[in-house]
Amino acid sequence: MTTKKKVEFLKTLNADESALVLKKLLETHSNLVNDVYDIAIETACDIDSDSIMDDVYYELDSIDVDDLFSRFGKTRYGYKEPSEEAWEMFEEVLQPFITEMKKSQTRRLDSVSKIYCVGIIKGLIKYENESYSEFKDWATDAPFEYIDRIIDEWKKGNPDESDVAELTLIVDNLRSSNSDN
Repeated sequence: MTTKKKVEFLKTLNADESALVLKKLLETHSNLVNDVYDIAIETACDIDSDSIMDDVYYELDSIDVDDLFSRFGKTRYGYKEPSEEAWEMFEEVLQPFITEMKKSQTRRLDSVSKIYCVGIIKGLIKYENESYSEFKDWATDAPFEYIDRIIDEWKKGNPDESDVAELTLIVDNLRSSNSDN
């Protein structure tokens, strides 16, 4: 089989198959660990707050108000308030971003976790300022209240004092530029 065909075959592997191949490759070629680690770090660190902001904004702006309508009201366990359900849906959308932020902290990629935190906050502000979604009317104040929750979650990862000071300055600047709008 030619190299080109082998490469084409490798491109068809799904994530689980690729992970298994990588694991076996590292087991049999331990000399590749440093190279693989360097590539993994480069990949994990290749993020920016603006792309996270856009992703957060898109996900929040995509919440369908009809989904909210189908989730509140009388249930077999009582009654679900529309605003409570809206906040729950809002949190469900943010959770994968928070999880990624925390994963970066677990990996001790503190600068990456700070970028995630800033990106999430910027996405919340963008959503508050630019979204015309009907859903937004049901989760009033959620974007700005979640800013503080995101910061609290980030601080649980024990960032150093200089990172906390830098994030505080960034958030203060974002909030003040938002109040100017």
